[in-house]
Amino acid sequence: MNKKRLQKYANLIARCGANVQKGQEVLINAELDQPEFVKMVVDECYKAGASKVNVDWSYQPLMKSHVRYCSKKVLGDLDKWQLEKWEHQAEALPCKIYLMSEDPDGLAGINQKKYAECMASRSKLIKPIRNRMENKYQWCIAAVPSKEWAKKVFPGERVGAAVEKLWEAILSTSRVDDDPIEAWRKHNQDLKERCDYLNALRIKELKYKSKSGTDFRVGLLPDAVFMAGGEETFGRGVYYNPNIPTEEVFTSPRRGDADGIVYSSKPLSYGGQLIDKFWIKFEGGRAVDVGAEENESLLRELIAMDEGAAYLGECALVPYSSPIRESGLLFYNTLFDENAACHLALGRGFTNVLRDYERYSEEEAHERGINDSIVHEDFMIGTEDMSITALCEDGIEVKIFENGEWAF
Repeated sequence: MNKKRLQKYANLIARCGANVQKGQEVLINAELDQPEFVKMVVDECYKAGASKVNVDWSYQPLMKSHVRYCSKKVLGDLDKWQLEKWEHQAEALPCKIYLMSEDPDGLAGINQKKYAECMASRSKLIKPIRNRMENKYQWCIAAVPSKEWAKKVFPGERVGAAVEKLWEAILSTSRVDDDPIEAWRKHNQDLKERCDYLNALRIKELKYKSKSGTDFRVGLLPDAVFMAGGEETFGRGVYYNPNIPTEEVFTSPRRGDADGIVYSSKPLSYGGQLIDKFWIKFEGGRAVDVGAEENESLLRELIAMDEGAAYLGECALVPYSSPIRESGLLFYNTLFDENAACHLALGRGFTNVLRDYERYSEEEAHERGINDSIVHEDFMIGTEDMSITALCEDGIEVKIFENGEWAF
């Protein structure tokens, strides 16, 4: 891949994604797949004014070894130094950049029940610290190709050619063109205008229907708004883009207010494995039953992770004509596949969708109807024929989506 184009991508992540501020610390999480590109991102963060950039490396085969050989007590706990590291983050509020390249099948064969329980145990230890950081720091998730991921997306290609094609798909859908920063400015403006229109409607609930079998309604919160693209940190007002790429307009629904059935339109990559061709039935806002042709037991473990995992934390609207869907690729990666279709998310909601969210504590936001959980897992339900109708507070119904596209 052309190094100048990769440099533009690294600059986009540092300047437009995380929007590193002068004197700020940066923490990068990455796998071992593209060390040269990770260095490019490190350099761009320093050029943006970062005081210190640390890289945490991970490697899926090591996690498989840990799950196989560690006891549940050891794997589900955190050492003192690990908790101190989290405490430092809560105090310093570094930018956090996640460069994803995981093999979609990288954790296949592990003891999934043990892994899920241990990760849930760890998350409970981290959660009180993470809650103190919520909405106060910039973060950005972007992607780089690994050989295994590339071969999954392009199984008929040689490894080198597959990696090159996946690089091209990542860069093109991330708007890395002649001027990526300007492209993202225009994209964010378009998303903002759509949010403004939806928020002016004062939507009470959304009704979804498609030929796949989806027939579903979900209630929205009267004091929540739709958001998209960039966000601002609480207190400092630093504008950043959490996801590169992104095509969604989203909000968090009212916990406990959803009924009907939804059918997946793409596989869900969860815990290093794929859940495919599945459905979820909701009653009283809770997922009461599920089915899947592939990894149904894993889906059941997901909704049982904690009390909030069976409730919804997000409703996201994505047109069928999104650049990611039009690429014709199944990425086997939620960062991309969620931006190819309308989707929902099980688990944790977003407290910052509440109007004047800074007035509320974490507990007060949950009392107002934002779901709480240690998980947040997006799953795709959008189809070419999907219709979505908004029931507004004044009783008027407005078509939001028609045949998979924006109806306005």
